[in-house]
Amino acid sequence: MTDRSVHNSRPEGPFASSWSRRGFLRSAAALAAVPVLLPADPAQAAEELPEFPAGIALYRSAYRNWVGEITADGLWACAPADTGQTVAVVNWARRHGWRVRPRGSSHGWSPLTITEGTPSDAPVLLVDTAAHLTGLALESGTSVRAGTGVTLETLLTYLEEHGLGVTAAPAPGVLTLGGALAIDAHGTAVPAEGEQRLPGQTYGSLSNRVLSLTAVVWDEDAGAYAARTFRRDEPDCAALLTHLGRVLVTEVVLRVGANSDLRCVSRVDIPAGELFAAPGTDGRTFASFLEESGRVEAIWFAFTEFPWLKVWSVSPTKPLTSRRVTRPYNYPFSDNIPTLVADLAGRMVSDAAWYLAPVLGNAQYDTAALGLVATLSADIWGPSKNTLLYLRPTTLRVTANGYAVHTTRDQVQRVVSEFTAFYRQRLTAYAAQGRFPVNGSVEIRVTGLDDPAHAELDGARTPLLSALRPSEEHPEWDTAVWLDILTLPGTPHAEAFLREIERFLLDSHDGRHALTRVEWSKGWAYTEEAVWQDEEVIGTTVPASFGETVWGQAAGTFDRLDPHRVFGNDFLDRLFG
Repeated sequence: MTDRSVHNSRPEGPFASSWSRRGFLRSAAALAAVPVLLPADPAQAAEELPEFPAGIALYRSAYRNWVGEITADGLWACAPADTGQTVAVVNWARRHGWRVRPRGSSHGWSPLTITEGTPSDAPVLLVDTAAHLTGLALESGTSVRAGTGVTLETLLTYLEEHGLGVTAAPAPGVLTLGGALAIDAHGTAVPAEGEQRLPGQTYGSLSNRVLSLTAVVWDEDAGAYAARTFRRDEPDCAALLTHLGRVLVTEVVLRVGANSDLRCVSRVDIPAGELFAAPGTDGRTFASFLEESGRVEAIWFAFTEFPWLKVWSVSPTKPLTSRRVTRPYNYPFSDNIPTLVADLAGRMVSDAAWYLAPVLGNAQYDTAALGLVATLSADIWGPSKNTLLYLRPTTLRVTANGYAVHTTRDQVQRVVSEFTAFYRQRLTAYAAQGRFPVNGSVEIRVTGLDDPAHAELDGARTPLLSALRPSEEHPEWDTAVWLDILTLPGTPHAEAFLREIERFLLDSHDGRHALTRVEWSKGWAYTEEAVWQDEEVIGTTVPASFGETVWGQAAGTFDRLDPHRVFGNDFLDRLFG
């Protein structure tokens, strides 16, 4: 690790602003914190929601997604105590022409829960899962039964207490399990050189761990919605494993395995030109670290030259130079916005000083480089949870696009090199015109695909709509490269820039030597001015990336299990037709 200088002076002159750091932090924290709950007036509730099931409290609630770009105030919400109450709520909604939207932690970007502009008087009922649907119980030595409202941190802590764990997981522990499964959440992991998959583990998404799930679906014989448990080997279960909010799942049984101790080493001394070099280049390349450890993440702040590289490795005993960690979130400099970063971001947002993007990028890099040293977190070791979970809700809230590029393991460096070269070239071209569309970072992760054999259940189905579903036409593709670009919400020219990135990925990885799929929870389908608005991408490109048969099977299953479209919204209606 180098000891590069830090630009740690306070903003002065043109950098000065009435926008305070505290104000910026307060606004950021408010965007997706605990939902605002306003007790319902019984008379008003009875008038607006007649015959609502007794014993289930109603309240008014605000909705905010992760960055506050999709908001709604004063929607009706409830928190069923169990699956039975959930069924009662859904049947009430069907009889009265309402739609039901499950809500967990609201840690997402895309309009899968509600769409922007949903008015407070819309017949949309939020069903909060995190209040009560949180049960945990071991089913066997390698499986766990969990309510979908439980957070990933709580789940992984419970598993750790029983000597169990997962191969990889998303960085935010606040995610609910149901939300994570709905969008095939993932971490970063492929087998390292010589590594053999352990029983109960998978290198794919969390959805690939499901053995069975309980969902509220239409029962034709009963003429009502009912709870039904689907085993992983049932055809219908394939669509429900990554359902995008088109059903409501209340409980799952997951395959898990023995926990591992992981070492995580951070580096900030490798130039992007070396790390992301063309394939075949000697040196400290992204692929060389992937081959050695199998678990790699690169965070490359805009307008900087040295990415923050994290490399995890399975390590049964603590290496001499590592610091033992007994809890997650070991990068406080990332979770708690430093003064300089907050001042810069606040200035950019409040005074439209977007030209400060290069300064902010370097401030973020310097914060990471010095923070790793100051907190002794450049080399940490402990149970898997403690190095896999590292992002708190107090971090800087940025919008993000997201894509998964399917390729072969030996082509990962090519995908990364071509993407980063195009990104750098376009960012430089925009800056030359006085435009700064990115002020966050590029994040790169690599996973395996969803192999149903890892569920260790005869006849297990492959998730139909997981971005990690293997291609039937290209069984040699065994790896996915996840590519994300982060920037502050409202950044001018961001949509036009991200559209160029999207077109590059879709056109250059179009199913011949590689294939691009969208990351459901993030930004995609860009026009020049908006996200999730390109009708060709929504209606043609995305379905084609899975194949007409697969997409049709998933859409047909959703319509059959929810013929009244109680579970849905305008965006999902557009997506599935």
